[in-house]
Amino acid sequence: MAVRGIRGATVVGNNTPEEILRGTHKLLEAIVEANPSLISEQIVSVIFTMTDDLDAAYPAKAARQIGWDQIPLLCSREIAVPGSLPKCVRILLHWNTDLTQSGIKHVYLGEAAKLRPDIS
Repeated sequence: MAVRGIRGATVVGNNTPEEILRGTHKLLEAIVEANPSLISEQIVSVIFTMTDDLDAAYPAKAARQIGWDQIPLLCSREIAVPGSLPKCVRILLHWNTDLTQSGIKHVYLGEAAKLRPDIS
């Protein structure tokens, strides 16, 4: 069994706890939907990053709210590159799976689809 990464991102409208958690929750749901064999017991860890204009909540709280209470979660800042996408939450989920790299479905919602137009 290999460890594979699932990437995802979304943009939230405002720097409020409600919007950060709602947007992150929607992204997590979309990742699970896009990867139907993903179960929480196989998740190794999840790294969440947010751009500097977001600081009202930890996006990992959304994962705890959906029951991912045994998974190691980490929140961090995204690198502040001039001209980068604002109000962006990104996820890197590490998953123990027998799927090949090409079998993994990455999810970029809304404006975040600009980050990976090749797969969005």
